[in-house]
Amino acid sequence: MQHTTTYSEKANKRFLALICFVASLGGVLFGFDTAVISGTFTFVESYFSLDKIEVGWFASSALVGAIAGAAISGALSDKYGRKPVLIVAALLFFISAFGSAIPHNFVALIVARLIGGIGVGMASVLAPLYISEVAPPKIRGRLVALYQLSIVIGILLAYFSNWLLLDVSQTSEPFNGGTGVFNKYLISEVWRGMFGSEMLPSGLFIILLFLIPESPRWLIKNGLHDKGYAILLKISGVKIAKTELAEIRQTVNHVKGKISELIKPGLRLALIVGVGLSVFGQFTGVNIIVYYGPTILESAGFKLDSALQFQVAIGIINLIFTVIALWKIDSWGRRPLLIWGMASVCVSLFIIATQFLIGQTSGIWIVIMLCIYMASLAISINAVIWVLIGEIFPTRIRGRAMSIATFANWGINFLTAFIFPWYVAKIGMAAGFFTFAAMCLLATIFFYRYVPETKGKSLEEIEVHWDNVGEAQKQKSKNEF
Repeated sequence: MQHTTTYSEKANKRFLALICFVASLGGVLFGFDTAVISGTFTFVESYFSLDKIEVGWFASSALVGAIAGAAISGALSDKYGRKPVLIVAALLFFISAFGSAIPHNFVALIVARLIGGIGVGMASVLAPLYISEVAPPKIRGRLVALYQLSIVIGILLAYFSNWLLLDVSQTSEPFNGGTGVFNKYLISEVWRGMFGSEMLPSGLFIILLFLIPESPRWLIKNGLHDKGYAILLKISGVKIAKTELAEIRQTVNHVKGKISELIKPGLRLALIVGVGLSVFGQFTGVNIIVYYGPTILESAGFKLDSALQFQVAIGIINLIFTVIALWKIDSWGRRPLLIWGMASVCVSLFIIATQFLIGQTSGIWIVIMLCIYMASLAISINAVIWVLIGEIFPTRIRGRAMSIATFANWGINFLTAFIFPWYVAKIGMAAGFFTFAAMCLLATIFFYRYVPETKGKSLEEIEVHWDNVGEAQKQKSKNEF
């Protein structure tokens, strides 16, 4: 009997690992799609003769799509399921990669990037949502943080791919007289190859999504209790599955959630926390480094090939500290990582801004400070944001609530990416980094004041927490009256 139990537990872990791995590939594509653009700016700007406003549109076009994708994915997934909408997102990634590699005019490139952005927005809501709904409470933080690790891996793969393709274009001799597909995509117009390389991981994602089940919580919420219980059984075993089924039934209670619930006491604070995490997560400036990192390093005096190499180094630092956060998030908790990490982000941004202000950016110190900045981000908000947003909302409205929070994330992402080239051209790079440092100081205060600790709690226990907060707020209002 002991052997059977051990085998069953191993089987449960393998099944859970498989479905979380596949869902996390959405994060790889998220990271790859948003970072691949960083190596193409110089080439695309020259090829299409872009001005600064057009460069801003090029950088932010995918983010417009991401806003739309985030806005619609929650309602779609609540109605049709998490898995079908993830498959649609994967198809959009593939279409975008192909379309971005072949355009002959700037408008066609923007349209292709918009399509990919819709996929990014959908995946950014649904992948962490799906993982949070299948993961056991004790390791949910670690498994949802796996999504952030996947984003970081995707970013690093894009950096490495850009650097490798640039090296090929600079060192390879023209083939067949300088004509043909090889020369166009890998030598003369290497930016096309950079974008097209995303077709490989997106194709793999499409195939693997057919191997995973629907979210058990979505199935139970929609009255498919037997199917939902069967999946819980495969993930957690009989004892835990029965307990989870009872908790889910009790909280869902066969009532369709309404978005208006989010303005009620308790859940209103949950929404404020979710949106606050999303907004401040972008005002750290992280995606400015992802999109414009090589451009920033070029402005500091580095050549493009060196800038891309240092961008890879920054990506490796990001990966290492994301792994540390993944390892410790369920033992240290969400709040300590978030608060102390953000304080470190604030300090590092202030130092980087000062370096630009006094003109001391030509040496290795600017790269070192960017690495410290990225390490601080990786171990704090970058790892914690998707965990908390996936945890703090009730099952019955989780999809739509996460859409609102993620919509805010992509909205601020678009704003910063679009304005950044114009902003630093007008007031300088130092002022740009000082602005981000000030926002991070506000973020640290906000997180300390409002973000609850959720480690080790089931999603249903977290829901009860907000109910208790709401009751306390109602009682306080009555007493004051």
